[in-house]
Amino acid sequence: MTVTIEPITDQLGAVVHGLDLRKPLTPDEVATVDAGMDKYAVLVFHGQDLTDEQQIAFSMNFGEMEGKKGGNIRTEERVNQQINDVSNLDNNNKPFERTDRRRFFNLGNHLWHSDSSFRATPAKYSLLSARSIPSAGGNTEFADMRAAYDALDDAMKAKIDDLVCEHSQIYSRGKLGFTFDDEEIGLMKPVRQSFVRVHPKNGRKSLYLSSHAGRILGWPDPEARLFLLNMLEHGTQRKFVHAHQWQQHDLVIWDNRQTMHRARDYDETQKRDMRRTTVAGEAMTAAQEAA
Repeated sequence: MTVTIEPITDQLGAVVHGLDLRKPLTPDEVATVDAGMDKYAVLVFHGQDLTDEQQIAFSMNFGEMEGKKGGNIRTEERVNQQINDVSNLDNNNKPFERTDRRRFFNLGNHLWHSDSSFRATPAKYSLLSARSIPSAGGNTEFADMRAAYDALDDAMKAKIDDLVCEHSQIYSRGKLGFTFDDEEIGLMKPVRQSFVRVHPKNGRKSLYLSSHAGRILGWPDPEARLFLLNMLEHGTQRKFVHAHQWQQHDLVIWDNRQTMHRARDYDETQKRDMRRTTVAGEAMTAAQEAA
């Protein structure tokens, strides 16, 4: 079957037809998906009833798998150990109670972010598989950070091109009042990321924003936090955003180097079983502080 890519918008998002992700891909098919990612940054595959192992095998076409240590407070017992469990389900497949600490941590996914920007080498691709979805809501929104950068005037581009930020889940979850214990804090020490990223293949610049960003090196914290809020507001204008409405067995892959995303509200008494694999990045965006 011929593989085709159908754009959702002119720049952000496309639907891929003609691939069964349960089967091994040919080199040409992998290259087609990679080229689609470079252009559209978000690709949707409908009707992919995957096992954890099939999702992992598909993900590994695009690079090494990212380790999970320091990425979540929960212990994955429902899923393969290479899968990030981003569901609302406990280890008995029941929705979290309202006061469950794991639920509170997951609420951070409703903030605009880029996956693993809290790692010294941040993620390349994320792949999210919808195993079970609620009857309404629970969309995932994506913001085009390339278009957001392009829309800035020359003076603002000059101001931000060389800035470096600190990122940590301590900053993002702290916005919601979530607190960490000493062991968790040790795993979530801030890392440095460039404010502007350059895509290694297409050369486009993009804003590297995330709720995980909490400081700008060399700036007073109140000024930095206000600036980050203002830039986040700029980057998430509706003209830059596409909302994906999930269907059962969708798989969506996105490029964390070119986008931000966030989850939207739904009835949390219903199951939302979402499983993410993450392809590791290939390089740091900024020199790290000496250990």
